Amino acid sequence: MNKEQHKKQPLFHLVKRTNFVWWQRLLIRGGSILLGLLVSMMILFIFAQANPGVVFVELFKGVFGTKRRILNSVRDFSLLLCVGLALIPAFKMKFWNLGGNGQILISALMCIVCMFFLGNAKLPDYAIILIMIPVSILSGVIWALIPGIFKAFFNTNESLFTLMMNYIATGLVAVFISAVVTTGSGVLNPLDKGNIPGDSWLICLIVAIVMVAFIFVYLRFSKHGYELEVVGESKNTARYIGINVKKVILRTVCLSGALCGVVGLLLAGSIDHTITADTAKNMGFTAIMVAWLAKFNPFVMIGTSFLITFLNKGMAQVQTACGITNDSITNIVIGITYFFIIASEFFITYRVVFNKNKGKEKKEIDAQINKSLVSEVNSSKEEVKK
Repeated sequence: MNKEQHKKQPLFHLVKRTNFVWWQRLLIRGGSILLGLLVSMMILFIFAQANPGVVFVELFKGVFGTKRRILNSVRDFSLLLCVGLALIPAFKMKFWNLGGNGQILISALMCIVCMFFLGNAKLPDYAIILIMIPVSILSGVIWALIPGIFKAFFNTNESLFTLMMNYIATGLVAVFISAVVTTGSGVLNPLDKGNIPGDSWLICLIVAIVMVAFIFVYLRFSKHGYELEVVGESKNTARYIGINVKKVILRTVCLSGALCGVVGLLLAGSIDHTITADTAKNMGFTAIMVAWLAKFNPFVMIGTSFLITFLNKGMAQVQTACGITNDSITNIVIGITYFFIIASEFFITYRVVFNKNKGKEKKEIDAQINKSLVSEVNSSKEEVKK
């Protein structure tokens, strides 16, 4: 019996950390990033014969090499941050919104629709902009509200529902392009009507700053923020204290869709002035990691958004500078770096405790078992003699 109990004892077990200070967490995260980059450089050296020193230099040049690269990095970082902020309210409510791409894409599509048809109708730019802003945001709200309604009233799986809505949005973009583009190229040329004036990087940065402040205040100090957290913890508890769960779900997904709609508006109206199936650039999925790494903290998300933008921009420059023609290699490298970053969160949350006395206990138990076996054999011999 003792031996069976001993076999069930693990070699090690996980213990949740309770006294980890901020600088220790920062040290582990920084070390994991550096380790991930070192492993990535080794892979690039082995499979692409890329000099590690060149890789390291070009990684920074991709973000800080020229003024244009810096401004583009600020723009892309701001957009990714906005998408991550848009997902926070839904995630805190345990509504797993995987439809960020679709909500961005559908709002960008409606923005382009306004620019295309109202521009052809000879409306002035200011009138087109005043119309396309609410239309874009409202379309994002509607696209998020559809799965929200089914979740609130029929308890459907929001992850699958929002994921499928992405494909529908992509299909609608393809239908629109095929309807308005008659040249056979399948590409809608940039539109010159209804463009949002000003530098796109500055507009995106201002929107991101405002959104960070808004989400922080909304979640920390508003009644709505309190209610969505209670619903996320336990719907039964929320009902018990008088919270209308269905109302909270619908209100929260509308907010998430509206903020994604703002991103779609910026992409179509301020940056691209056109639309493709890849306009969202998978930001809806990348932003999930941004939000998760930041533990849904709006201010920490500034750092995680910059880190991921830095890796993507830097690796793109490494690929160009080192003459790497295979996109898969750089994608693998980025994925490995992400893996190290995610793994660091595990070691921040838990520590591994080894069972130091396991070998000693095993010897003691084996000795006891052998002793009992010897005594049983001796007893049997005595009984036989009798």
